[in-house]
Amino acid sequence: MSAATAAAAPGPDGATSRLGWALADSWTMTRRELAHWARQPVEVIVNLAFPVMLLLMFTYLVGGGRGVPGDPTEYLVPGMLALTMAFGLEATMLAVTQDLGKGVIDRFRSMPMVPGAVLVGRSAADMLQSVVSLAVMTGVGYAVGWRWHNGAAAALGAVGLLLLLRFAMLWVGIHLAMVAGRPEMVTAVQILVWPVGFLSNVFATPASMPGWLGAVVEWNPMSATATAVRELFGNPGGATGSWAAEHAGLLAALWPVAIIAVFFPLAVRKFARLSR
Repeated sequence: MSAATAAAAPGPDGATSRLGWALADSWTMTRRELAHWARQPVEVIVNLAFPVMLLLMFTYLVGGGRGVPGDPTEYLVPGMLALTMAFGLEATMLAVTQDLGKGVIDRFRSMPMVPGAVLVGRSAADMLQSVVSLAVMTGVGYAVGWRWHNGAAAALGAVGLLLLLRFAMLWVGIHLAMVAGRPEMVTAVQILVWPVGFLSNVFATPASMPGWLGAVVEWNPMSATATAVRELFGNPGGATGSWAAEHAGLLAALWPVAIIAVFFPLAVRKFARLSR
């Protein structure tokens, strides 16, 4: 090996140094996002309170989960947990579009830092907020009468599937935010997110719907997660005997992985092309 080749080849120390810088930059970006929580507590409280209000409204006013054997809250609460993870898409989009509109991301890109640290920081902060949201929703669900019955290991598995769905929706949000570029466009996405969210088995079983609509609902990624989570929690799932319902756990893992496989590279590519 020539001296030039040896100098160009990254040694273990160089690779370790680059990894260390990447982790340090990513942690800096994560801390930046977390610092916003302290500066904007009202926004954080609203984001946490909104799914709680939906849960209380459907529990006591609208009546989600009716027609399911047993306590309807045991059907409704796991579905609401899945819906909360999907609706986090809007908060992600709003945060990214605000940074784009203010030129914050352009300034970060001009600094001597690992380019992907901005995206890692955004995703890490969003996942931490999702954990807090799950904890709050679980506490409220427990207060209104919901219980899980299959032990701690199964409950942790359910939480893992919920966070996997959130991680997938996170990259959808990051990509769409960079495509939209403006906070005003978040409203347009909300118009699409809400029908997709309600076109699921979060509030009602597919068996209670017209046949064609029930079939569409069962193949919704959110329905797969909601059904799998109900099974892991030991809650009634309104099983229809269809392939999608019988293999909900498999679909709850495959759907988010497929979404990540599509939108993660799209988001990274779009980020790399910003301001070119």
